Amino acid sequence: MKTRLKGKYVIGYDGKDHVLIENAEVVFENDTIIYVGKSYSGQADKVIDARCALISPGFIDLNALGDIDHDILHLEASSARQKNLLWSERYVKQGHHEIMSAEEEAFKSLYAYSQLILHGITTAMPITSVHYKKWAETYEELAAAARHAADLGLRIYLGPSYQSGIRVVQTDGNIKIYWDEKAGRQGLERAVRFLEEFAGSFNGLVRGMLAPERIESQTEESLLLTKQYSEHYKVPIKLHAAQGDFEYHTMVEKFGVTPIRHLYNLGFLGSRTAIPHAHFIAGYSEAKTGGGDDLSLLRETGTTVIHCPLIIGRHGQAMESFAKYKQSGINLALGTDTFPPDMFQNIRTGSMLSRIVNKEVKDSSYSDLYRAATLGAAKFLGREDLGRLCAGAKADIIAIDLDGFHMGVLDDPLRTVMVSGTGRDVKLSIINGKVVMKDRKLPNLDLEALKGKAQEYFMKMRKSYLKRDYQELPENELLPPSFRFVDSIDQQ
Repeated sequence: MKTRLKGKYVIGYDGKDHVLIENAEVVFENDTIIYVGKSYSGQADKVIDARCALISPGFIDLNALGDIDHDILHLEASSARQKNLLWSERYVKQGHHEIMSAEEEAFKSLYAYSQLILHGITTAMPITSVHYKKWAETYEELAAAARHAADLGLRIYLGPSYQSGIRVVQTDGNIKIYWDEKAGRQGLERAVRFLEEFAGSFNGLVRGMLAPERIESQTEESLLLTKQYSEHYKVPIKLHAAQGDFEYHTMVEKFGVTPIRHLYNLGFLGSRTAIPHAHFIAGYSEAKTGGGDDLSLLRETGTTVIHCPLIIGRHGQAMESFAKYKQSGINLALGTDTFPPDMFQNIRTGSMLSRIVNKEVKDSSYSDLYRAATLGAAKFLGREDLGRLCAGAKADIIAIDLDGFHMGVLDDPLRTVMVSGTGRDVKLSIINGKVVMKDRKLPNLDLEALKGKAQEYFMKMRKSYLKRDYQELPENELLPPSFRFVDSIDQQ
């Protein structure tokens, strides 16, 4: 079946870079694009007129939110209060456990993946929190996630997370790593089982990945085995590293080198390895110790950095800078990593933070970050058929509405949507040639019902923090509102 998709502007791909075409169309047959240009001469079985819209390749989110965001409870906590939101050592010794039921854990991915599609993300590599887990992701919740992705039509790279340790807070307020290497080995075994059973399933929409949790919670054995399995199964790895003060300085103290150098020494870096964040490196403004040139190690090994500017900006940090990494020859991709999973906000924020650090627009423009969210991500995945609109590419396409009054006057279409738009301006999403969202609606899905269940899930998650706080603070002190709640106001 051939479909013609028409719009005011199309972001096509000329074999080297994205290009703009005005009053253009994209034609795809089944799951593959066969034409991008102004006037297709052949016949089509179906025509979709997106009218005043920017037709774009769908975004590739390599650190996509795969659950209901816990970080909204963290982002305004003071530096002194952040540790109260971690696990206490007491909680671990008393028996850490699953907070959510199996049904609730299965539900969270349905909610999260619906949000991704609504925000114009067509390929996702999810991340979920372990704050409210017994230890890490289970096989069962990832199996449910794979089914939800397939039902929604989302292209996805999945694998259960695993860790051999977790940060805990002692009674004196100091943070340490609590180790359970047996749990780490069992988690890796689950990850391999998932690869063997789900990779390439659902007509190739679901593919596998290896997702070890943050670097300080991994043993050297686990990292080495992860690398071996990645090479054997030819699947990508995503490991959070070089992302914060505690991790960075703990690794330097333990190994005498930066987290990036440690991974380099182990032979862990490479073209199949992606590091979310990777901004807390040697020479970073908050790094007190550790030397060397981490950027050269990332470039030398072909390692991808997944930049998540919105979430690190919310926590008062920034990559120093996107432009510098790009100029260093590092492959850059983007991840949303928080709610909303809005690539527009991330591109806008990433550009702004890079320009603040670099004092220059060059290599910090919206188009530079847009490339990271499309071509850079596709390069990491080894997918020349994603992240671009050209003949032979997969029909993963979004239409961004330019007609809203809030868009203001129309200048360059990409610049306009990045200045004024959000993910809510995506009005059409096509993945693998199938319409998965149109006019902000997903087929056979009651978004209001999902919203209600998500609120119940969040409130249960919120309450769970009270059980883990090392100081056992009352709720209004641990998780204070922006303003006091009162029953009435004295008008005297």
